[in-house]
Amino acid sequence: MTTVQPWQERVGNQRDWVWRGWQTRYTFIRAAQPNGSPPLILLHGFGASIGHWRHNLEVLGQHHTVYALDMLGFGASEKAAAPYDAAFWVEQVYDFWATFIRQPVVLVGNSIGSLISLAAAASHPDMVAGVVMLSLPDPSIREEMMPDFVRPIVTAIEGLFTSPLLLRPLFWLVRRPGVVRPWAAIAYASRDAVTDELVDILAGPAQDRGSAAAFCAILKSMVNPKFGPRIKSILPELQIPLLLVWGRQDRMIPSYLAQQFASYNANLQLVELDNAGHCLHDERPEEVNALILDWLRSWPTQPQTGLVPVA
Repeated sequence: MTTVQPWQERVGNQRDWVWRGWQTRYTFIRAAQPNGSPPLILLHGFGASIGHWRHNLEVLGQHHTVYALDMLGFGASEKAAAPYDAAFWVEQVYDFWATFIRQPVVLVGNSIGSLISLAAAASHPDMVAGVVMLSLPDPSIREEMMPDFVRPIVTAIEGLFTSPLLLRPLFWLVRRPGVVRPWAAIAYASRDAVTDELVDILAGPAQDRGSAAAFCAILKSMVNPKFGPRIKSILPELQIPLLLVWGRQDRMIPSYLAQQFASYNANLQLVELDNAGHCLHDERPEEVNALILDWLRSWPTQPQTGLVPVA
């Protein structure tokens, strides 16, 4: 009989780190066969955590030293009253890197983790040697496509629905495992991928002290078009290797954006996977792990970090 280890035992060496006075969680695996390869930092998406990488950390860690963070407000990190947005989490990632790593890394992100990875590459070129994006949101697209006369109406509606008076009781409802399961299924091509273990990973942090207030603050920030940078503005400027992997059954972000984003930068390699949704690293880990490792091995030399010089 095969015994499966609890997910907490399959995500490396978990540690706590105090960032700006807040307790945060990270994990790491030292490379068994490093061969001079760059370290990796894995950044989760909305509502996820280190546990969402349980199928990726050990495989990637065979040849690369791998780190994963619980961004503030998520996972086992503190559910703080903080000014959440992409730039805020970029600074958490950068300070972590400056404290523990201090050599160019490859950032691997899923969903908003991808957005934060791109923003970090643009803001801190000394830190980033390459970026892997597993689906990529662009907060500015909705604003660009919306007629001017509609914006005040949408803003008013969003202000109503992101009010703590509504979000707090909604949060107490949606954090229940029985509600988490169908919501999580939207992010997967197959309902079979939404296991009891995954539900535990997603629902557990919502029981923490301060989780309701953090949820309200994060969700309110995310509906703001200024939550993160415009992809069209920063993606063409990066001159580092870029890998964009998209699930063809992604119901969270329109799949046509994959080709659009790929057209912005000649350094970007796009791979689209069948039978994969928004959380493709969790749903199709064997394929995603192999794609990342093959892509890293394809680098002819250690790439330079940074942006295209501005005249």
